[in-house]
Amino acid sequence: MDIKEIIQTHQNNIKKVIKLITKEENEDLEQEVYIKVWQKSDKYNEQGKLTGWLGTVAKNFSKDYLKSSAKKLQDNTISDEIQEYNTMNDKDNPESVFVQKQRQKRIVKAINSLKPKLKEVVMMYEIDGLSYEYIAKELNCPIGTVKSRLFNAKKELAILLEDML
Repeated sequence: MDIKEIIQTHQNNIKKVIKLITKEENEDLEQEVYIKVWQKSDKYNEQGKLTGWLGTVAKNFSKDYLKSSAKKLQDNTISDEIQEYNTMNDKDNPESVFVQKQRQKRIVKAINSLKPKLKEVVMMYEIDGLSYEYIAKELNCPIGTVKSRLFNAKKELAILLEDML
């Protein structure tokens, strides 16, 4: 199985599958699909169509990508809750801890409701602490686009969480 030929022949289909699932163009994800296809090429039996198999690989990688983004946000939130619990002092009482946890859950829910591109930028900037420059490089877009997405995400979050402000 010639990977160069597969890329040349099926690149547009793989891009379409990724965009359909993730709602964004993602060259890194596309590269991961090609690597997986190359690694698993010996598992492909030529009874079915190659296009279908490639589409399945792209679909599965795209779904895993979306799950890992949500999982990373959830893990970071749980980590924050543990840190908060460990640093709790005498002034904190169970009620205030409960209220804080409810706030965090609501914030996570609001972030999860954002469009994928906005959610991704919020997570990279606010959760991971990455710079505009790094995010722009990772997403293969101008810094201005990153700033614009972050601004729009914060604006939507402010509306969703208005009563908490």
